[in-house]
Amino acid sequence: MIEFLFLLVFAAVLVCTGVSILGMALAVVAGFVVMAVAGMIGVVFKLLPWLLLIAVVVWFYREHKAEQAHRKRYYR
Repeated sequence: MIEFLFLLVFAAVLVCTGVSILGMALAVVAGFVVMAVAGMIGVVFKLLPWLLLIAVVVWFYREHKAEQAHRKRYYR
């Protein structure tokens, strides 16, 4: 929501300073792209501990499963 408000205020400031409609549209698109990328990076950093936890759990699960398969082959 803050990103949307930023784009509206940004466009309003450009209109008030006398920038053409084409220049305003290009600036709004560029602002949207920058804000979207910054938002995605923020989400990745916010979810990073959970992603690392999932990776560790999957790693332990695969190691445990491989160990069980090795035991079954070895003791038959």
